[in-house]
Amino acid sequence: MAKTDLLQGTLDLLILKILALGPNHGWGIVQRLQQISREGLSASQGSLYPALHRLELRALVTSEMVATENNRVARVYTLTPAGRAQLADETANWEQFVLSMRRVLRTT
Repeated sequence: MAKTDLLQGTLDLLILKILALGPNHGWGIVQRLQQISREGLSASQGSLYPALHRLELRALVTSEMVATENNRVARVYTLTPAGRAQLADETANWEQFVLSMRRVLRTT
């Protein structure tokens, strides 16, 4: 399956969902997105890091510099309680959108 371009506005939702699974660094978020989507979705660094910064400015995620297993330092992002609430709201909106799209596409 070819990688799909993300619809505008979905990257933030995907990042929030991945961080709901646990804290992660940028590269890890991209890897998890590809893994969960079975290589169907991806995000470039050029779109990922501005999105993470935007989410941090909105207090939906926090970040801290931590040492990794290979003695490097990485910025690790964690979902905040406000981020969890935003994830729930956006998930409900997305599910309603998908339902509406199905209705339209199944119309004959």
